[in-house]
Amino acid sequence: MANLLEVEGLTVDIAMRGGPLHAVRDVTLSINRGETLGLVGESGCGKSMTLLALMGLLPKRAEAKARRLLLGGRDLLAVSKAGMSEIRGSQMTMIFQEPMTSLNPSYTIGNQLIEVIRRHKAVTRAQAKDRAVFLLEKVGIAGASARLNRYPHELSGGLRQRVMIAMALMCGPELIVADEPTTALDVTVQAQILNLLGDLRREFNMALIMVTHDLGIIARTTDNVAVMYAGEIVEWGRTSEVFAAPKHPYTRALLDCIPVPGRVHAGQRLGSIRGTVPSLQGELSGCAFRARCGHARDECRSEHLGLNSSDSLHDFRCILKPKELVV
Repeated sequence: MANLLEVEGLTVDIAMRGGPLHAVRDVTLSINRGETLGLVGESGCGKSMTLLALMGLLPKRAEAKARRLLLGGRDLLAVSKAGMSEIRGSQMTMIFQEPMTSLNPSYTIGNQLIEVIRRHKAVTRAQAKDRAVFLLEKVGIAGASARLNRYPHELSGGLRQRVMIAMALMCGPELIVADEPTTALDVTVQAQILNLLGDLRREFNMALIMVTHDLGIIARTTDNVAVMYAGEIVEWGRTSEVFAAPKHPYTRALLDCIPVPGRVHAGQRLGSIRGTVPSLQGELSGCAFRARCGHARDECRSEHLGLNSSDSLHDFRCILKPKELVV
């Protein structure tokens, strides 16, 4: 079966005064219907920019290129801006990080939900309202019909995020991309939103790309994971395999920063990654992680590898052999 989304060689360059900033570098990924893919990494590693490139929502100074970009077999590289506007919101849609800045404060929840479906589907206002009520109930909002007349500021953060999820579902998309959808929520509401997304994905057989810096969320909610660093994917595979046996030093370092019950004791120092993500402006060479890596070698300065295929479709970008990575 062909993948729903196929991305090969995606790059995003942003024009800057001192030279182009290479925000996304040769990213290749794929996802099928019913699957969840996690994109994880530190802030500034290119996760959100990758999603914006897929959605065609890049800032003006940014330019995206790719060797292959297919959604449901349709070549998105050949689609005009008007065509992307039709696809965006109907076939693929995005849940943003902060719903309060994504929802229009001047319009009611009902107006914003109804506008989405009437923009893409030939339905009456009454049919659109029925769809909005149905989806608000589906995402767990009580008194859905009355909520249509509320403004965003009258709802809590958790309810606003549920409204954003309902809005994303209005046209029955095949793919949803979620950019850290639980960052602004407390732990209890965060768990509810994640469970809700999982249930909806299974019920509607959608594909979901989840962007986060929280490895715990990735472990609980995704089928596959792509670890990003300095604009490129450094490790890719089944989530269970990547977490059980990471093959890139960056992935290993991220996992070492997490307290594990039974292994990390009170008073024990947690792992940390020295330094910061390097500048992606100007010419780049070698491994971008070398300055922060405890396994760096001289050849890391000049040698830049593609993803190395390992067992069980677990790929990584490093000159080290898996057995050389100390766990």
